[in-house]
Amino acid sequence: MPLIQRRLKIVACDTKEFTMTDNIQVAFATTDMKQVNQHFGSSKSFAIYTVNEEQAILKEVAQFENLAQDGNEDKLVEKLDLLQGCAAVYCQAVGGSAIRQLLAREIQPIKVSENSDISELLSALQSELRNGPTAWLAKAVQRQKKEDDSRFDDMAAEGWRE
Repeated sequence: MPLIQRRLKIVACDTKEFTMTDNIQVAFATTDMKQVNQHFGSSKSFAIYTVNEEQAILKEVAQFENLAQDGNEDKLVEKLDLLQGCAAVYCQAVGGSAIRQLLAREIQPIKVSENSDISELLSALQSELRNGPTAWLAKAVQRQKKEDDSRFDDMAAEGWRE
């Protein structure tokens, strides 16, 4: 039985489109969409943003069933799948096993203080992108660029032509 209850994806908006090479996706474990207030494993919902140096746009929100912190790792798979493609997930806390699984998917877990403001975290992330990213962020940006470059090779291999 799926643990995800509701999922909202923004497919278009009035803001300037991001180019594929200058953005990353990050997720926040939150129930109110304003503050980080959830433990990763038992998080009831995530907000996923697309971010570059100039903009941060809400891309997706997903809500899960109420989950206890019971050590049952089966519930993590659906959350990990949801976060596929994210460079990082900000949360109040995260267990050791979840950290290993996130890092295996190249998602950096970032523990922040309870009720950290999402807009402030996004501003800090944008500032870091402008002023020189830390190691994990530089790797994530590089990975994104590599994925974007390889998509044309993938299209050529599929027989796509101009």
